[in-house]
Amino acid sequence: MDWKERISIDPKVLVGKPVIKGTRIAVEFLVELLAEGWTHAQILQNYPHLTEADIQAALHYASEMMKQEKVYPLTL
Repeated sequence: MDWKERISIDPKVLVGKPVIKGTRIAVEFLVELLAEGWTHAQILQNYPHLTEADIQAALHYASEMMKQEKVYPLTL
């Protein structure tokens, strides 16, 4: 799955947050719904203009961004 086909980043849309192309549905919103326990079926029922591939692209995008993140332990 190449998330770049389904995710866009445009400073004119949601202040540049990554969204599903052609929508104002942010990747972070979809990930949050999934974290809250929504199923793919519930998301697709409530947002019928989305597809299963859109949800998968959002997860692939989030995964790739997490791989790039670096975490450094803080000593107190």
